[in-house]
Amino acid sequence: MNAPYDKVAICPGTYDPVTEGHLDIIARAAVLFDRVVVGVVAASPRKDTLFSAEERVAFLRESLADTDSDIEVEIFDTLLVDFARKWRARALVKGLRAISDFEYEFQMAQLNRKLAPDLETIYLMASPEFSFLSSSGVKEIAKYKGNVDDLVPPAVARRFAELFR
Repeated sequence: MNAPYDKVAICPGTYDPVTEGHLDIIARAAVLFDRVVVGVVAASPRKDTLFSAEERVAFLRESLADTDSDIEVEIFDTLLVDFARKWRARALVKGLRAISDFEYEFQMAQLNRKLAPDLETIYLMASPEFSFLSSSGVKEIAKYKGNVDDLVPPAVARRFAELFR
């Protein structure tokens, strides 16, 4: 799994689908940590997913294939803190786009802190060019045949083209 000296972070999410904003956060986390594990939520309790967990993992793996960083992608269907313990992670890394993200993320961070006081939650501010970008927004654009080529990795754009001909 990982050596005890590794600084491991988990970047959890639904990634339905992965966007360029997600990839930016993952890449920035990879600079800060020895290993980044992208945890793909198998089934979200908050929303239905368009893509299967396996498809979301495939999008991520293809998108991250050319990175030199130590990045793993794995599906999980447990408490996030248990997934983090499995990897001996020190931190959860998440992106924040706007104040509207903060309320939910603050609640989740406090719950995770209660369950795992030794696990830090670190927020990276979205890069300005991605501050408006969301998976749900991308799905809506694609559904109505808008161009999402610069918002998502090529594998996702191709899949959208197949789905919404």
